[in-house]
Amino acid sequence: MTTISNPPVDLTHWLVRLLAYAIDSIIFGVVAVLILLVSKDMGITLVVWVVLSLLYFILLDVYWGATIGKNVMGLVVQTEKGGKVSLTQSFIRNISKIVFFPVFLDWIIAMVTSGEDPRQKFTDRIAKTTVIQTRQIVKSAKPAPPT
Repeated sequence: MTTISNPPVDLTHWLVRLLAYAIDSIIFGVVAVLILLVSKDMGITLVVWVVLSLLYFILLDVYWGATIGKNVMGLVVQTEKGGKVSLTQSFIRNISKIVFFPVFLDWIIAMVTSGEDPRQKFTDRIAKTTVIQTRQIVKSAKPAPPT
């Protein structure tokens, strides 16, 4: 009988991704307020915000390899094999960002279900993409050396 062991969850990686998402959410919060001030219609604001946010996440992942938040946090989106993501892959991995709640559900499912790459959210697994850290932003706390 073969047992498949899950790699441990890297909480630091997920915290860095959460911070990147928070930066992107702040950007889009400002955009939503500006659209609402111009349109004065919550329905129009919501539709425009959804379309712009999807375009933001999809196009920046494809053409830049990261959103502004991911770039600030030293993260890059790539295929499982290390290449650039396609429009289709980026759409699939970002579909959960249409509204706020599903993206966290996407992350939780990834953390509690088995997968070969512990950095993949559930939609990353479907799209065959992953997010890697290109530079260290958060250093792990190490105990002070004995004196």
